[in-house]
Amino acid sequence: MAEAARNLAVLARKAGWNDQAMSIALAAADEPSLRDAGRAGAAERGLLIQSAAYTAARGGDRKGMRQLTDEAAAIAVELGGTMLRDHGGGFSPVTVQLHLISAENSAGDPAAALSAARAIAPQKLPSVERRSRYYTDIAAAFAQLGRRDECVRALLTAEHHAPEETHARPAVKSLISGLLVSGRTAPELRGLAARSGVIA
Repeated sequence: MAEAARNLAVLARKAGWNDQAMSIALAAADEPSLRDAGRAGAAERGLLIQSAAYTAARGGDRKGMRQLTDEAAAIAVELGGTMLRDHGGGFSPVTVQLHLISAENSAGDPAAALSAARAIAPQKLPSVERRSRYYTDIAAAFAQLGRRDECVRALLTAEHHAPEETHARPAVKSLISGLLVSGRTAPELRGLAARSGVIA
């Protein structure tokens, strides 16, 4: 039930219903049965709080996002290791930190996103998809800061780790399109655009 609530909260957020998404996630996180479900229940609670944190970020509430992220991180540290590998990619201190990078970007603080990224050793991320996401989030932060060359390098690194996922992600396509129209287009960028199916 908690995982269904988390997925519903994600769908509500994607529909732009941030208040409903926050309410769904936090109500599910407060469900007493989760506290009775041992370590798995605690990890699911952490995932729900993490989802609420991202919703706060999307609403521009940086303080709320960071408070909720700190709460999720405390749960992850207490649990130790990676829990719920089949639910949302797992729950651990590293995945909470990875989530924070995206949340800081969404809240409009790319410098904080890069600071959060420095706390992660990308080779320790649990999958190539997670490494790709790490580098695309870094690329998004560099783009917000106008650091084009570093943005392109981060996108190329993401592509190196998980080419198909990098090419298919709408956020990456949008980022590449923006780079193509906003400044000089080096051969590396044009090649990445072609491989991602982005037309200038």
